Amino acid sequence: MDNETKSGHAAPSGSKAFALTVAAIGVVYGDIGTSPLYALKECFSPHYGLTPGRTEVLGILSLIFWALTLIICGKYLTVILRFDSEGEGGVMALMQLVLNKASARARVGLIAALGLFGAAMLYGDGIITPAISVLSAVEGLRVAAPGLDRFVLPLTLLILLGIFSIQKYGTGGVGRVFGPFMLLWFVVLAAVGLVNALQTPDVFNAINPLHAVEFFQAHGVASMVVLGSVFLVVTGGESLYTDMGHFGRSPIMRGWFYVAYPALVLQYFGQGALLLREGHIRSTLESPFFHMVPSWGVIPLVILSTLAAIIASQAVISGAYSLTWQALQLGFLPRLKVTHTSHEERGQIYMPTVNWMLFISCVLLVLSFKTSGALASAYGIAVVSTMVTTTVLGWLAMRWVLGWNTAVASIITAIFLVMDLSFAYANWLKFFDGGYVPFTMAVLTFVMMITWHRGRQILQDRIKQRSKPLDDVIREDIDRYTIVPGTAIYMTGTGGVAPPAMMNNLKYNRVHHENVILLTVDVQKVARVDPKKRIEAKEIRTGVWKVILHYGFMDQLTLQDDIKSFPMEDILVDFTDVIFVLGHETLTVQDGEGMARWRKEIFVFLHRNSRTPARYFGIPVKQTLEVGSHLSI
Repeated sequence: MDNETKSGHAAPSGSKAFALTVAAIGVVYGDIGTSPLYALKECFSPHYGLTPGRTEVLGILSLIFWALTLIICGKYLTVILRFDSEGEGGVMALMQLVLNKASARARVGLIAALGLFGAAMLYGDGIITPAISVLSAVEGLRVAAPGLDRFVLPLTLLILLGIFSIQKYGTGGVGRVFGPFMLLWFVVLAAVGLVNALQTPDVFNAINPLHAVEFFQAHGVASMVVLGSVFLVVTGGESLYTDMGHFGRSPIMRGWFYVAYPALVLQYFGQGALLLREGHIRSTLESPFFHMVPSWGVIPLVILSTLAAIIASQAVISGAYSLTWQALQLGFLPRLKVTHTSHEERGQIYMPTVNWMLFISCVLLVLSFKTSGALASAYGIAVVSTMVTTTVLGWLAMRWVLGWNTAVASIITAIFLVMDLSFAYANWLKFFDGGYVPFTMAVLTFVMMITWHRGRQILQDRIKQRSKPLDDVIREDIDRYTIVPGTAIYMTGTGGVAPPAMMNNLKYNRVHHENVILLTVDVQKVARVDPKKRIEAKEIRTGVWKVILHYGFMDQLTLQDDIKSFPMEDILVDFTDVIFVLGHETLTVQDGEGMARWRKEIFVFLHRNSRTPARYFGIPVKQTLEVGSHLSI
């Protein structure tokens, strides 16, 4: 059984396999596909003090070639893509996959913290990729017409506004053209690169890793700093793993080896060839990508690059939505507004709060750094930190999930860590040049995640302390009150105790409905749950039912549809005439155990501003009754 079959993807063939591969090229390789706009020119940025001589050009090209080969081909495609959670990939899915095999409590806490920090770092990528991709594409105007320089920033901001404004309409229609366009983009990259490389075929010698060694020998320890810019060529590597659930492993591999990999290699070698010939010209050194074509081709290349940057931005934004959805479902973020933009594709969602926070962050980055060169200093720290996290979690997955020999897993992991930590060292040297931006954002996101998760645990403990055992309420207390016609659905997430809304309704209204359903939404630690196993219903006494809806952390919460599909022959209820009785807690902070007071204050703020269960689950307002209670944490 191949990977696609095990992951829930049928093994496609023929035209379907080709279509999936083209679609994967459009979504998965948008980020890494726009790296040629800025990566090589940053390696020769003035603050490195490098001149584009033969040793320098061939040395850096060799580093680029082997970075693409070892990290993308070796690490991600050969090893990491083996680890899927019901077909889903990404650092959070990997974290949950490993957690499902972990046993010791301390080990579980460390694994969760590691995975969450890696996921938080990806938000840094989410704000920098749109900013640097669009800005570097629009900067091509300076090559075409230096007089247009003053329009670069306004045009960049206008394009970013357009990108984030269309998110609410969904990307289904636009997405169908992403693949073919990015295929065209890679063809252009390969063609332009090959033409330039053939004029100076000496660049093909860069495949020999000895040129990288010679570069280090010539420039000593200082040359390690350049790795921070070399790393820019693989910054989209994590997307291969994150987007695996959309396409499966095989289309992603075909898209890389048949299209993206050869096109990127030819493009970088072409830029290197140009620098060997014209590196002494300042304008060429500042923008080798746009100097690879004749003057008449610069404007078309700027337009093409801008469109490619838009697609790269779209892929990263969609990835941020997906990451947020996973974190929300696993209980690490408060309830946010989520709009499903497609009836067919369950993974297409829109989150207004996430969308506009990313937009504001991108605008602030562009206005603060002003050029793609300055912004490149902030790029890399977020992605390389996530890559290190993926490597460590991958070591655990090799041993616990695949059952590999500890020695084999350790040797493979050591090789990956040498690469990752080398790039990490070089990128962290850029911390005060802008790298603090994604790091600060990641730390704030990480603190919010762990605070929300811990706060929910404390809140659940307080509810349990104040509530009575469910069995006592159902078998004894409920008979004291008057029965009224109709059906009441109480949503409860605390096992074993009666929901506060039910207790308060009985206490103050002194009635109960003839049909009572205690409804629990159970988001499991797997990516998806078989719809046939969605509903679990049990009658615990006449007219009282306990119903559990099981979802995976990547499933769409189709609460209303699932409620309507209850087995009507067993639960004799007219679901067009029910009332949802929901609890609403007002929280105050008190000193005590559990969390520091300042973290409790953050939790209360997040709780106050999160969406109510009624709005989050899409329950009709006319069928909702909220019963309030006050709790101190």
